[in-house]
Amino acid sequence: MPKISLKGQQMPESPIRKLVPYAEIAKKKGNKVYHLNIGQPDIKTPEVALNAVKNANIEVLEYSHSAGFESYRTKLSAYYKSHGLPIDVADIIITTGGSEALLFAMGSTMDVGDEIIIPEPFYANYNGFSTASGVNVVPVISTLDEGFALPPIAAFEKLITPRTKAILICNPGNPTGYLYSQDEIMQLAALVKKHDLFLIADEVYREFIYDKNDRHHSVMNVGGLEEHAIMIDSVSKRYSMCGARIGCIVSKNKEVMATAMKFAQARLSPPTYAQIASEAALETPQSYFDDVIAEYKDRRDTLITELQKIEGVKVATPKGAFYCIAQLPVDNADTFAQWLLESYDNNGETVMVAPAAGFYSSPNVGLNEVRIAYVLKKADLVRSVAILKEALKAYNQK
Repeated sequence: MPKISLKGQQMPESPIRKLVPYAEIAKKKGNKVYHLNIGQPDIKTPEVALNAVKNANIEVLEYSHSAGFESYRTKLSAYYKSHGLPIDVADIIITTGGSEALLFAMGSTMDVGDEIIIPEPFYANYNGFSTASGVNVVPVISTLDEGFALPPIAAFEKLITPRTKAILICNPGNPTGYLYSQDEIMQLAALVKKHDLFLIADEVYREFIYDKNDRHHSVMNVGGLEEHAIMIDSVSKRYSMCGARIGCIVSKNKEVMATAMKFAQARLSPPTYAQIASEAALETPQSYFDDVIAEYKDRRDTLITELQKIEGVKVATPKGAFYCIAQLPVDNADTFAQWLLESYDNNGETVMVAPAAGFYSSPNVGLNEVRIAYVLKKADLVRSVAILKEALKAYNQK
């Protein structure tokens, strides 16, 4: 029998999606499953985006430019500039989701066997993208006790080798919700300049910041970092358009962008209808975002308040995005999460969480942690945590 590739064998399962078969079994039993496992917003997609697709008068569904519609990139540049980011049209390539942007970034800056340093826990697919690119992830651990703040720069510097090519951050963070301060961004900027590295920043949750005194600090705003900074962005969360699969890679580094364009040409073009929707979404009024942020802040506060009532649970309050990491009084969150779906219900209802070990690349770290996405209505979040509380009692008694 022909053998599967070593790369394929090493490709990690998604901690977010691997329990889906058990959720399907639970639903077939007649149980309601509250999905706390995945960042699929229930906020409505802006009507202006949906109407643009409905009203598109297209007779031939053609390829677009490999960099995406020029009209879209022009408007996207204006959008960034209106938010204080000095990004020009030439600095943008439209991609098939932020996922492709990350693959382009790795493909353009790293060779097989090179290393990328990432504070963990981190978005689980960074492991997958790195495996697909032949790149080795070198983790530096941030901790719940420190609120998942940036680890000391000395911890990064110790890990730098001749194979190190980049540092990757998610700001605000998935799965932690941590928001990097200006000082932390400046420390990273100084480090990558000192060692001539790239600083790749996944900024897809930029707008999701909840406290009045907090603000987002983009790598694109750091003077002198133009040759080092690469920004990843996406419409998925901003406009509740996860299914559009439209993102972008952004950099002032002309060599990076010329290289990324070769990858863009190899995949031909990003999807046409999704670009139409994404371009129209730029016309979404500020009131939409004001309402969304207010709603998510209420959800965050509700979730954290309820989790803190459960004995043995530890949780750091997220400042952005719509996730938190919770430490549970269990030995193995994978086993517990599967048990929740396979063997437990509370009046015909149960919850689905994402075991957090899959958000680390260090072995045997985060085994008793889960990621929770607060993308459900407040009443559903309260009910979900109530189920979780009773489930923990039952699990630890059995």
